[in-house]
Amino acid sequence: MENDTINKLFDNLQGTFNMEEPQEGHQKRFLEKLEASKRVVSVQKRKASWWRPLSIAASVVILLGVGISLFNTSPSIDQQVAEIAPEVSQTEFYFASLIEEQVKQLEKESTPETKKIIDDTMIQLQRLETNYKMLEQDLLNGGNSKLILSAMINNFQTRIDLLQDVLHQVENIKNLKNYNDENYTI
Repeated sequence: MENDTINKLFDNLQGTFNMEEPQEGHQKRFLEKLEASKRVVSVQKRKASWWRPLSIAASVVILLGVGISLFNTSPSIDQQVAEIAPEVSQTEFYFASLIEEQVKQLEKESTPETKKIIDDTMIQLQRLETNYKMLEQDLLNGGNSKLILSAMINNFQTRIDLLQDVLHQVENIKNLKNYNDENYTI
């Protein structure tokens, strides 16, 4: 079946084939061109052979650069402050743990009556924390270290005093509520 199709194709194309002989020296010219193209290909291979090791070396350099930048990070602000004044990190740890403990206690005491005062206190604590971060930055920038360290300790003491005052107010609110509840009769 397929042979019939091929035979029909050749029958249809009969008389359109080029039956002339090539010019004299055609084979010689063809072989010269073929030889010339082999030389071009070989030159291109030499260029390509330098490109591959160069690209591998560039990749290795980039990977090394990325690796070094990841492992060679600059110290954090807390680490830099600890280098300038080692006692600050110990003091900060002590005050921070006290503040955290009082904040947890304050959150436990939260009721609908005390929610507003507790929310306001948390906003004030956040502002004091922001001020503390600015003091740390000032210390790193080479400000008067004794004055800045004193301000940092004062900031912690202010936070603790604020929390103690609010805890006292929350306790008063609870006592007042209990007192008012006892005085109502049905």
